[in-house]
Amino acid sequence: MSARLLDGRALSKGLREELKATFARLAAATGIEPTLAVLQVGDDPAASGYARAIERTCKSVGARFVPHLLAGDTDQAGVLSALEALNRDSNVHGIMVLEPLPGHVDENAVKDRLHPGKDVDGVHPLNAGRLQMQRPPYFVPATPAGAIRLLEEAGVQFQGRRAVVIGRSDIVGKPMALLLLHRHCTVTIAHSRTVELPRVAREADILCVAVGRPAMVRGDWVKPGAVVVDFGTTYTEEGLQGDCEPESVAQVAGMMTPVPGGTGPMTNAMLMANLLEAYRSAVGGEG
Repeated sequence: MSARLLDGRALSKGLREELKATFARLAAATGIEPTLAVLQVGDDPAASGYARAIERTCKSVGARFVPHLLAGDTDQAGVLSALEALNRDSNVHGIMVLEPLPGHVDENAVKDRLHPGKDVDGVHPLNAGRLQMQRPPYFVPATPAGAIRLLEEAGVQFQGRRAVVIGRSDIVGKPMALLLLHRHCTVTIAHSRTVELPRVAREADILCVAVGRPAMVRGDWVKPGAVVVDFGTTYTEEGLQGDCEPESVAQVAGMMTPVPGGTGPMTNAMLMANLLEAYRSAVGGEG
């Protein structure tokens, strides 16, 4: 068996073209430019790289990108003050706070102060709670939202399927589990302390892996014919690697997301979809 690879690049390109057209219609009708502000504290290389990727994506859909870079020694009050200014700015429709934040900054306190209606990455507790309760409106974190869209476009059937999510982060693992549950999967959240983790993984019809450990999941962890979603993005000397060992997993799985080219390209496309919803809510109009 050789798994069908789910092409996130192609789907992302189509979504961005649709978003560009919709942004253009709304901007022409309202005279207001869609705007995403990105708040970064310090010069962490990964955060800076992500900011550049977001800027490119904004350009591709016709949205304005506004970076706000604070010095790494900015204190808690300074970070919150900068965030509050963006919250109040009616010309800013979406806000992202890039991680990691410096150790002296309380990450949860920053997320708590983020305007829920501008929280396009779904990190505010209000959005997380509404997602958990399935009570719209809410923003879904872009990475799991992109994975679900990729599976839906591939025709994956969810209802009644057994899903296992390895990883329990607030931004990927937990929301992915909820999105699968909302689609009537039977969901298990596994993690580093799960007993007999390979056995649990082999029970999955849909196996999602988000742990940040390159090639951790091998073919003997996978149920024959399963759908495998690899969220891993670890940079190694060999290049970008996922959490699954691609050759052995591909011999067992029915479908899988490649790394690179799977869930990664979908993340920023879904971030722009969230920005569209925030923008539409702020300026009104259809499209």
